[in-house]
Amino acid sequence: MKKQLFLYLFILSALLNVFTYMYYSKKDAVIEKRFEEKNKNIRDSITVLSDKLYDSNYFSLETNDRAQDYLEDYNIDELMPKVKEALISYNDDKLGNKYVDQSPIDGKKFIINKIKILNHRWIIVDYSNSDYWGEALIQYFIADDKSISFETIKTYLYQKQIIQQ
Repeated sequence: MKKQLFLYLFILSALLNVFTYMYYSKKDAVIEKRFEEKNKNIRDSITVLSDKLYDSNYFSLETNDRAQDYLEDYNIDELMPKVKEALISYNDDKLGNKYVDQSPIDGKKFIINKIKILNHRWIIVDYSNSDYWGEALIQYFIADDKSISFETIKTYLYQKQIIQQ
């Protein structure tokens, strides 16, 4: 009887060892497979985001080689902030930024909030007076003395949105 008990215990422990070995060996494979799937998803997400970033920057002086060639006498990394600062400096006027072509409404002046330099000649801006919002396409010129001048091409003021609560 004692021999049978030891035999059963030996068989049971051998089976437990085999099952434990199989579990841990397959566990590593399952974890590796999950890891690879997550890495693939991450790589796909990065690819999608990279494509979206490329598409969104298609119209940008930073990525437009032809526009940069036109401005070959200038350092683009220094020029872009100077152009933005020059345009933003008009926000200090008591009537608002004159390049948005909007007079103050209800005593609130229009100022430029965001600027995107599209190429060697055009800028698109977002402007508001905190109640109304609009966009403008502005042309810029760089003179030989490196002064910057602007000319408004077109503006659009959106209708005021009434928020219902």
